Amino acid sequence: MTQALPSHTFSPARFSPHRFSVAPMLDWTDRHCRAFHRSLSTRALLYTEMITTGALLNGDQARHLDFSNIEHPVALQLGGSDAAALEQSARLGEAWGYDEINLNCGCPSERVQSGAFGACLMATPDVVARGVAAMRGAVSIPVTVKHRIGIDDLDSYEHLVKFVSMVAEAGCDTFIVHARKAWLSGLSPKENREIPPLRYDVVQQLKADFPALNIVLNGGLQTLEDAQRALSWADGAMLGRAAYQNPYLLAAVDWQMFGEDRLPPSRREVIAAFIPYIETQLAQGVYLSRLLRPVLGLFAGHSGARHWKRTISEQAHRPGAGLEVLHEALRGIPDAVLDTRELLPPPRRTQQLEQAAR
Repeated sequence: MTQALPSHTFSPARFSPHRFSVAPMLDWTDRHCRAFHRSLSTRALLYTEMITTGALLNGDQARHLDFSNIEHPVALQLGGSDAAALEQSARLGEAWGYDEINLNCGCPSERVQSGAFGACLMATPDVVARGVAAMRGAVSIPVTVKHRIGIDDLDSYEHLVKFVSMVAEAGCDTFIVHARKAWLSGLSPKENREIPPLRYDVVQQLKADFPALNIVLNGGLQTLEDAQRALSWADGAMLGRAAYQNPYLLAAVDWQMFGEDRLPPSRREVIAAFIPYIETQLAQGVYLSRLLRPVLGLFAGHSGARHWKRTISEQAHRPGAGLEVLHEALRGIPDAVLDTRELLPPPRRTQQLEQAAR
């Protein structure tokens, strides 16, 4: 039975890509993951893994920067602190066709700190401002910054305001704010995503004090309903690991978050849309295990999920493995699961969207 979509009282075209995005995640959001996510949503803004300026300027640029045209809109996230290197890297990103350049000021790992970039840059807003100014002067695409609300003992609201003010004056108008502080020593990156408390109130105050800036909320959001609640005051919402661990939630993004008048794809349709990409990449020598890694959570919480994950995990890494592995994995999934379209109840969704659009 065809499900009726509620009518919209707003224009989907009015929303910027930052309204909903998938966070850059090291070792996760590679080009194959992004291509798969694009088979779920045409509107979500996708980000690369963080690429350091050193790796980009001194390494294999094509390996770091190549991506498929189906990934648009897609942003390149850079890690670095030297203004000249950031400028050169931003130029490369624009030349390669990226839609945005994002500077990482939020990663707390020790490896990142040793390179003087990531979250430690929050201690030197002048350095960030110089880097942003250099990139803004070099490219015509947006330059944005992703950061924490503080680090170590530099966690006062006054310091956060100073950081945002200086970087905004350098030409950045979009700030993606992870609503946790970071401890640069004593906590692992994983612990820094879980132990420091979420402070949405701080990010909300930041939006109130900088109404002209685009403030995107990141941190702790698990569902599209969480994202919609954030949009009652923020300009955008960014989901991280929830989008990777349960990717099917992205299937409703175009409808629930951007007001597109079309049903979310079923899981069967998602897989069908991803297969041409898999075939192209296999022909280029990419291992099936790399291509199917992001699909492991597609049936999370549903009948057949264990068979799906086990089949892919055990067979995709074998030499010469191809689409037969995917078809074998699908045999354990009931048709009802493959063809179901999971939607937020229309009345609640419509009310939330209309409130966010005002």
